Amino acid sequence: MPSPFPGMDPYLEGSLWTTLHFTLAAEIVRQLAPKLRPRYVALPVERFVLEITESLTAHSTSIYPDAGVAATASEKVSSGGAAATMTMMTPPLRMATVIPERVPQVSIEIRDVQARRLVTAIELLSPTNKQGDGYEEYLRKRRQLLQSDTHLIEIDLLRRGKRVPMRQPLPKAQYFVFLSRVEERPMLLVWPISLAQPLPTMPIPLLPGDDDVLLDLQAAFTATYDLLGYELLVDYGSAPDVPLTNAEKKLANELRNH
Repeated sequence: MPSPFPGMDPYLEGSLWTTLHFTLAAEIVRQLAPKLRPRYVALPVERFVLEITESLTAHSTSIYPDAGVAATASEKVSSGGAAATMTMMTPPLRMATVIPERVPQVSIEIRDVQARRLVTAIELLSPTNKQGDGYEEYLRKRRQLLQSDTHLIEIDLLRRGKRVPMRQPLPKAQYFVFLSRVEERPMLLVWPISLAQPLPTMPIPLLPGDDDVLLDLQAAFTATYDLLGYELLVDYGSAPDVPLTNAEKKLANELRNH
């Protein structure tokens, strides 16, 4: 059973995102590999970034001494200070601190076989890339790529978080794909994508003299959806993990009931 949405499924932006992220990246590699041979290869690359989970709940447990251990002020005086010393040595609280988690990130590198140089980088953005320190770290990586001779493709299938920086405001859309060709910078090709639209088929640029190859992003998404059986996991009768706006709710209801 296919997704009720013609393109990206907003119900996959929450707790199921990691599974989509990894498998969609693998499916993109599977699609591109035969089109790139024998001059190029597509390689999935995993790296880790530090993330502080926003939903983390720090549990605290009181370890105040009970009546059998704590002493009253008069008892402290009469005991010659022994109880006071015990109280000073016992910390009043035991609480959890916030520790950043190592979150895996998967991107795709297209390299030429002869020199192994990076020709095109495909970034499938994750929530970590779009908020807090992770956003700043991604911008540093992005800046390095944009200052190099590497083509850059950014696939943003998340409604929440910051978009990549642009000189002009982006049009209103739920999702975006950006293509930065080396020879056309600073201009980017931009695909705005609404909930009611399928994901685009887009060109993947290579070295000068070689034609682009095509990536059918919708076919890759559909194959991922079918492979992982999301129709068995998603309750489309409830609200998604990442809330929809009123306009998005209306559109989503129309699409689900179509």
